[in-house]
Amino acid sequence: MARLGDDDGDEQVRTDAIPAIRAARVRMRLVVLSGTDAGKGYPLLPGRYRIGSEAGSDIVLPDRAVSRQHLILEVKDDSVRAVDPGSRNGSYCEGMRFSELEVRPGAVLTLGTTELKLVPEHEKSRAMPLSTRDTFGGLVGTSRRMREVFTLLERLASGESDVLIQGETGTGKELCAEAIHAESPRGRGPFVIVDLAGIPPALLESELFGHVKGAFTGANADRAGAFERAHGGTLFLDEVGELPLEVQPRLLRALERRQVKRVGANDYRTVDVRVVAATHQDLEGAVKAGRFRGDLFHRLAVLRVMLPSLREHPEDIPLLIDTVLRRMGRPPSALSDQTRALLAQYPWPGNVRELRNVVDRVVSLGEEALPDIPDVPRRSKDLVEDDDPESTMPMALDLPFKEAKERLIEGFERDYLRTLLDRCGGNVSRASREAGIDRVYLRKLLRKHGLDMSPP
Repeated sequence: MARLGDDDGDEQVRTDAIPAIRAARVRMRLVVLSGTDAGKGYPLLPGRYRIGSEAGSDIVLPDRAVSRQHLILEVKDDSVRAVDPGSRNGSYCEGMRFSELEVRPGAVLTLGTTELKLVPEHEKSRAMPLSTRDTFGGLVGTSRRMREVFTLLERLASGESDVLIQGETGTGKELCAEAIHAESPRGRGPFVIVDLAGIPPALLESELFGHVKGAFTGANADRAGAFERAHGGTLFLDEVGELPLEVQPRLLRALERRQVKRVGANDYRTVDVRVVAATHQDLEGAVKAGRFRGDLFHRLAVLRVMLPSLREHPEDIPLLIDTVLRRMGRPPSALSDQTRALLAQYPWPGNVRELRNVVDRVVSLGEEALPDIPDVPRRSKDLVEDDDPESTMPMALDLPFKEAKERLIEGFERDYLRTLLDRCGGNVSRASREAGIDRVYLRKLLRKHGLDMSPP
């Protein structure tokens, strides 16, 4: 069998299926970001690669949640196509499940509990070390996804360029903007918030740029706008995608010149301000649809941050729950293990904001305040092993509520602990840190499910 390697210690990839391209130049690499093989890299020549847990795969992933034949990569000179031939747990790209997908450079694929990143050959030596912090301002997380965000925020906070924060509702865009301001050289200056979705269109220009006395009915005195009030600090434009088209040229002019003119005034005023904008909308799509100016989008998005949905980093849910409880002045024991397990299964359409509100309600009102969890039977099997008779079974709907819930929780615990141990290479101390639970309690759970391999 022919083997392929490089001079930088990349893993060897089987190439006997593609002998015609052995001499071709390596253009792309597949890097393992998480899992037992984290750090390994695979050079990708044009050809077809089978990825799975089966020993005969071109790229073998020793992940019990990965199917024997989980994914096929079709690599061409100018593109990489990923095809899921019917894996049990599914293949995901940036949190979205797919069956066929053209993968762009920089995209992260998730197979089971393993994350893979497609990177151009020339980016091999450009990888930045992940942030070691678990908070950035009010943002909290220890997952790889959040530490990647923190790495980016640490770098851009120290600069002066404008920033666009994108993400679903409830992901913490305002907290992100506050943290960027606090950790920037402007941290001692004002932080001014303008919620563009909450201001009547007729008053937007006045709110942003100010007005002079008599400029319109009700303008009884001169008033400084948000740009002037943020002088020396940061202006946060929340929900910038809601800005009407007729106001967008004036905002673009203010961003380019750092000068504003109050409504009804003749002269421009120079402002020293950094602008951080946020939106939950697809601004690129809005530009194509003619609802948002392309030049304004590119001016706002000098630097961009994409905050992940909670579905993309569910491993942070225990830490987020404890953070919410601590801010409420309550101990971690305020929520039972059963409640925590149920919360870990919920899809969280409202993201961290919804999690915070649900925890508050449950602490105050009890488990009756838990949200409906229609996706639990399906989601509880998301990471089960192939052909494992002990994997989580669908919840029996004809059982009494308490018994059905206990069965669900036991199945979740078993599947969670198995994938946790696989990810941590059997290291219980590391596993307890990643799971955010006490090591003694973790060993108790492992013994309960017959997973504790340590001597009695």
